[in-house]
Amino acid sequence: MNIIIALIIFSVIILFHELGHFLLAKANGIKVNEFSLGLGPTLVGFTKGETKYSLKLFPFGGACMMEGEDGESQDEKAFNSKSVWARISVVAAGPVFNFIMAWVFALIVLAGVGYDRPVLSSVREGFPAAEAGLMEGDEIISMNGSRTHFFREVSQFSIFHPGEDAKIVYKRDGERYETVLSPKLDKESGRELFGMNGSSMRQRGTVLQTITHSFYEVRYWICNTVESLKMLVSGKVGLKDLSGPVGIVKVMGETYDTNESAGGVGLAILSMINFSIFLSANLGIMNLLPLPALDGGRLVFLIIEAIRRKKISPEKEGMVHFVGLVALMALMVFVMFNDIRNIF
Repeated sequence: MNIIIALIIFSVIILFHELGHFLLAKANGIKVNEFSLGLGPTLVGFTKGETKYSLKLFPFGGACMMEGEDGESQDEKAFNSKSVWARISVVAAGPVFNFIMAWVFALIVLAGVGYDRPVLSSVREGFPAAEAGLMEGDEIISMNGSRTHFFREVSQFSIFHPGEDAKIVYKRDGERYETVLSPKLDKESGRELFGMNGSSMRQRGTVLQTITHSFYEVRYWICNTVESLKMLVSGKVGLKDLSGPVGIVKVMGETYDTNESAGGVGLAILSMINFSIFLSANLGIMNLLPLPALDGGRLVFLIIEAIRRKKISPEKEGMVHFVGLVALMALMVFVMFNDIRNIF
């Protein structure tokens, strides 16, 4: 059951991404030949108007296939016959819809269980925070100039910035204070820490606070994804640490089981929605990477066209995207093999 729920959520997130492309294509008068969920052979499908709607064999991925998207077409409703700004809006709509979905998921979770305020529940003796005079009840306002809204941002700073000093701005009794902390190695965990602990309790806010913190939640996961990509590029993590659809579904299934055992079906479903915030924001960012075959790669060509005021040859652009697609599929096969190896 947990795997089925994970697959459904994964499919809904992908479908919503493709829905963004679909709706903006229709709004700009572009012909959509096929709108599909999944990859591979078609299991079921039907045609309504000018569009075929289909469900594919493998429930990972989806497509909104538009007339003339990757080649020449004389159809007046072809993708490449529209203005460059219309095409930019269509391509960007997929990632934007992912961010919208992530915000909706965040709103549901924060309205249900609240959020973790960046307030210290205690400080560890012998670590920099205690030595600098930080105390229980202090609220961390910012770290190295970056505003903090959740304690997660405080606790994960040393993961993404290992060994770095942190300029801390904190509030106590309505007054703001500043200090600089240098991390100290914790022999037990093997990590360099500041020694700040937060409470596991989450706080429910007002309607306005819930809405604004839902935006902060999406921002948190966007920043988390970007920092993870930086670690991948810098070599701090390797390709073997990447996880694809198989690995993600496995983790979601395990998360569902753990939370169902701890708090019942309601908590398990809420945990799935919480996981979906990360998935949706992650998919939005990954698709905006300026790589061929991804939305980001297509946006690069369109932005160049807007600057040059001249179209790039569809055949040349199509070839670049084809090469990128082959490389992307090879990476997906590698990641899937890695996922399966980790499972067994």
